[in-house]
This record gives sequence, structure tokens and C-alpha cells, in this order.
Amino acid sequence: MKAYVVQPKSGIDGLTLIDRATPALGPTDVRVRVHAVSLNYRDLIIARGVTNLAKPIVPVSDGAGEVVDVGSAVTRWKKGDRVVASFFPTWQSGLLSDAHHAAALGGGQDGMLAEEVVLPESAWLAVPEHLSFDEAATLPCAGVTAHNALFESASLRPGDTVLVQGTGGVSIFALQLAKAAGATVVLTSQSAEKRERGKQLGADHVIDYKADPTWGESAFAWTGGRGVDIAVEVGGPGTFNQSVASLRYGGTVSLIGVLTGMGGEINTSAIFRKALRVAGIYVGSVDMFETFNRALSASRIKPIIDRVYAFDQAKQAYEHLASAKHFGKVVIRTI
Repeated sequence: MKAYVVQPKSGIDGLTLIDRATPALGPTDVRVRVHAVSLNYRDLIIARGVTNLAKPIVPVSDGAGEVVDVGSAVTRWKKGDRVVASFFPTWQSGLLSDAHHAAALGGGQDGMLAEEVVLPESAWLAVPEHLSFDEAATLPCAGVTAHNALFESASLRPGDTVLVQGTGGVSIFALQLAKAAGATVVLTSQSAEKRERGKQLGADHVIDYKADPTWGESAFAWTGGRGVDIAVEVGGPGTFNQSVASLRYGGTVSLIGVLTGMGGEINTSAIFRKALRVAGIYVGSVDMFETFNRALSASRIKPIIDRVYAFDQAKQAYEHLASAKHFGKVVIRTI
């Protein structure tokens, strides 16, 4: 079969298409012909060598496809089933752990940017009936992360207000999920076109964070001085303090991203003064994914896909994601 690999500290140009043996199938394993994968910022970090890979690895955590073979002890799946893989294949429920971290697809172990993938039957979930393979491929990282940020690590309720930053995969999923739950959404983006598209998806208020460096304070003022209930924080240290400024007393920062770096000054006094909760979000478990899928099926939400690339255009897909011009998810079709 054909698969892509990234080399240690190679950059996007080091993404290489190779021929490799089809993975062996154990008694509890399921072999899937991958139809589509989607990219996340994490994939750029890994390709750029930031994570210090010890050896070449098949990248990309997110993918969906069709079951082509099952092991002798498999009971959950059969040939022809449409399935999507969990970001953390071993994290079924409960707390995240070092062992689950080590098994993450496209980082700790080979990922989904290949024609075929073999994983244990417990690592796969059924694709919601109303979604295509392209759409299902966007769910494991960005979708589950947004669900966790709003409903698992925070407690979003109808009438609450959510702040989302930018228009990448997590933020757009959070916008869609929050609106489906009856919440009000404030969206930040420096692009007038993206702000308008955000409004078309249901954003109630938009802010140009470039023109308004104190956008968190502006969001707080827009709520009438109450503050937002949940800030979906994807930027990191460069945006964290404004997320804090946007929040109500007792609000939650769902801390997800590192787009502005790994460290910086944090306004700790505002955190304790407003009795805020900071929840670190790293995707989610298989159980969270199952709950998320049920919510998608009930609400009929469809993921927003910015662009779809062919399998031999993987580098172009990475470059498009790196350009930050996308709105929603970037997908690579493998079949």
C-alpha cells in the first residue's frame, strides 16, 4: 500500500509518499481502507520537527474509511461498515494518561495518511449516517475537542454565551455546537470575509481582533458587563489574557491551542479575582467521541470543509493549512 511519512525535523517538504507493507491483522484488529483524512495544527507542528520524532512516522490523526477485513475475534464491525478512528485509540473513558498520550495517532504511533490502517476494534466509531467520509474525517480532533471544551470540561447551557477565536476547525465546530445548544456566540477574526461567514453560521457578534487589541474587554462590554460563560481559547499565551478579560465571574477558559506559542505572561490575579476555571483540553476519549456523534446525529450538524485535496496533493494541503487562509477544515481524499 501507499502511505506518507514525515521525517524527523524535515518540514513540510519532507512529507514523502512511500510504498510499505500492509499492516498485519491481529484477532481483535480491524483493517480499514481510508477514504479521507483531515489536517490539524498539530500535523504542522509534527511535520516541522517541533516534537522531535525519533523515527519517520505516518502522520495525521484524523481519518475515516470503510472496513475491508476484521480479525477472528472482532464482534463490533463487519466488512463494509463506515468507521472513523479515535485520536487516542486506547483512551476509552476516564482520565487521560501517559500511556494514552503515547498511543496518539500520527504522533505516538503511525497515523491515518495511508491507503489502509489497522487498529483495534475499540479504536473505531461508526460514521454518523448523515455525514460523508470527507465530513467524518474532520471529527476526531477538532470536533471532539470542541465538544469537550463546551460540554465535558465545561457545562454549556441554553442562553449561555461562548467566545470563539478565529475560524479554524475547533472554533467553527464550537460555533456550530454552541448555536445548536441554544447559546450566543462571539467570534473574533481579523478577516472581514471570515467574520461575515461566521455570522452566516450563526455568530451573534464578531470582533476584529487586529483592529481591537482589547477584544476580550470588548466582548465583556458587549454582554452588558456580565461576561461570557466559556472562552474557547485556541491561541495560547498571546490571547489568553483577553479570553480571561471576556469572562464572567465563575466562567471557564477551555484552554486548547498554542497558536501564539508555548509560554508567556498570564494574568493570574484576574483568574482568582473572578473565580475562573481553566480547563486544559486535549481532544477527548472514545466515550466523549460517542457522545459527540450522537449530538451530531440529533442536530444534523455538518462540518465545514474549506478545501479538499487529492492524495498526491498532500503537501499542498499542508501548505494551505499553514497559510491560515482556511475557514473550517482542510481534507485530503485518499481514494
